[in-house]
Amino acid sequence: MAHLEAIQRLALGIYGADTAPHAVARITRLIAEFRSPPGVPSHRKRFTEKDTVLITYADSLQQPGEPPLQTLHRFSGRWFHDLFSTTHILPFFPYSSDDGFSVMDFHAVAPGLGNWEDVTVIGKDFDLMVDLVLNHVSAKSPWFEKFLLGKPTYTDLAITVSPETDLSGVTRPRTLPLLTPFSRPDGTTVHVWTTFSPDQVDLNWKSLDVLEKMLSVLLFYVGKGARIIRLDAIAYLWKEIGTCCIHLPETHRMVQLLRAVLDVAAPGVVIITETNVPHQENIRYVGDGTNEAQLVYNFTLPPLLLHAYLSEDARALSNWAATQVQPLGADSLFLNFTASHDGIGVRPLEGIVDDAAVDKLVKLAAAHGAGAAMKSNADGSRSPYELNITYIDAILAGRKETDPAAVSGFLGSQAVAYALPGVPATYVHSILGSRNWQEGVAETGRARTINRRKLSADDVACQLKNPGTFRSRIFNAYGKMIRVRREHTAFHPQSPMTVLDLHPAVLALIRGTDDQPVCCLTNVSGQTVYVTLPHVLRKSRLRDLFTGETVHHASGIRLGPCQTRWASVV
Repeated sequence: MAHLEAIQRLALGIYGADTAPHAVARITRLIAEFRSPPGVPSHRKRFTEKDTVLITYADSLQQPGEPPLQTLHRFSGRWFHDLFSTTHILPFFPYSSDDGFSVMDFHAVAPGLGNWEDVTVIGKDFDLMVDLVLNHVSAKSPWFEKFLLGKPTYTDLAITVSPETDLSGVTRPRTLPLLTPFSRPDGTTVHVWTTFSPDQVDLNWKSLDVLEKMLSVLLFYVGKGARIIRLDAIAYLWKEIGTCCIHLPETHRMVQLLRAVLDVAAPGVVIITETNVPHQENIRYVGDGTNEAQLVYNFTLPPLLLHAYLSEDARALSNWAATQVQPLGADSLFLNFTASHDGIGVRPLEGIVDDAAVDKLVKLAAAHGAGAAMKSNADGSRSPYELNITYIDAILAGRKETDPAAVSGFLGSQAVAYALPGVPATYVHSILGSRNWQEGVAETGRARTINRRKLSADDVACQLKNPGTFRSRIFNAYGKMIRVRREHTAFHPQSPMTVLDLHPAVLALIRGTDDQPVCCLTNVSGQTVYVTLPHVLRKSRLRDLFTGETVHHASGIRLGPCQTRWASVV
C-alpha cells in the first residue's frame, strides 16, 4: 500500500493534478499485468563483500560460428565464475550508432549477438545488469518513424522546438547542435531535441505514452532476468525550456517513481543511475538514501585516482576519500570503478583539483595516442568532458609492459577501487590487460573505440594460459586480488573506513571493525617509501593478504614503487 501511495504522490508531483490520475491508471495496469519470472527473489538484494561486477559488451569476446552471447557465457564460466557475481552486458539491442546506445528496438536482441535465451542463461549464472536507455531512441527506429508519420500514441514521442528558441542555458555534454531537423512525409520540417547526437532523439517524458512505453520496457527486462537496471544518461531526462535541463526535480521524481514501481512489481531488482557529473550532483541520485537509486557510479574515482598516479601525490585522493566517500544511506552504495566502455570523465574533478591538473590529464592522453572529448559551455566556450584512453595505458603513462611497475601500478589502481566502501566493478578490457586500440579508432573514426576492442576468445584464453604474457600477468594478479577481497568481511560494502595520513604518496585505508581490520596501503609514486602505522596497529602482527608473509613494521612498512599491500591482523 505504501508503494502505491508513493506512486500516486510522485505522479502528482511530475504531471500535475489533471494528468496524474491517468498516469497512475496506466502504471497500475502495467504492474497488474506483470508476472515475475520463476526464481526472482521477493526481497531486495543486499550486497556483501562477495559482490563484484563485470562490465562488458555482448561481443567483446568472439568465436567464429558462435553467437557472441554464447561465447561470453562460455568464457565467463571458464575464467570469471569465481571472480564476478554480476555481469553488466552493455546494450545488446538492435541499434544504429553509438555501439548500442542508439536503440532501434528495446524489446529485441541484435540478431548478430544471439537471442533472449542466451541472455537469460547468463542471468542464471550471474546477476544480470541491463541498460534502460531511457533518455533517447534511435532516429532510425520504428518508434521515431511513427512519430514523423503522426501515428497514434507516438505524436508526442519526441520534443520539437523552434530553432529560434533561446536554448543557451541548457547544459551540454557534447559540442554537436542541440536540435536536429527532420522532414515529415508531408514535406514539413521539425526540429527535434537531440542531446547526444543527431541519431539519438530525446524522448518526451511529459507524454504518458512515453511513460507507459518505457515502463513496459523496464518490466520486460525484469521479466527476462535483469536484477540490476542501469538508468543511462538519466540526468538529462526532463526538459524545461528556460532551465539547464539537467538534474531537474522532475528527473529525481521519475527515478523515485521507477523505484516505487519496482518496489511493487519486483522488489528484488536494484536501480543504478549513470550521471557523469561532479561528485555532489552525482550522489543526489540516492535521494534520501531510501527512495532513489540503490547504486550510483563513483565517477570521481577514475580521474582523481589517475591524477594521483600522474602527480605521484595521493593527498587530494586521500582527502576526498576521507570526506566524501561515506555511506550514502541505509539502502544506497557506490559502484566503484576505474574504467568502462566510455572514456575517463573529467567533470567530476570540478572543485577537487584545479584546471592545471585537468589540463595535465588531457595532455597525458594526447601524449599516449588518445584524445579528449569536449563539451559546450553556456558562454560559448568548450572544455574537456572525458579522456579517451584505456585505463591501463593511462596508468602506464608510456612505461613498457616489461617494466616491473607496469603490472604493479595498474593493479594498485584497481585495488583502490576494490578497497573503498561500496561494490567494485571491472571493465572486461581491464582484467584482460587490453591496450589502446588505435586501429579501431582509425576504422570507426570515433575516439571511444579505443577502449572497445573485439577480442578472439580463443586467442585471449591462450594468452591467459601463458604466464609470460602481459594479459596473463594482469589477469592472474587481478583475480587473486578479487578472491582475497571476497574472503574478508572487512570489505563488506558498508563496513567502516578510516583514512590515515601516513605519507603524501600513499593512500592508506583501514577497512572493517577494530577486531578484524584490514590495512590497505597504495603507493602512487615511482619511489620506494616507508610508512609507520598508528600505535594500535604497530602492536599487532600483520599478514600480507597477497603473499601470506608476515609484515614487519617496527621500523615502517616498505612499499616499493607503485606497490599495494593489504594486511590483516593475525
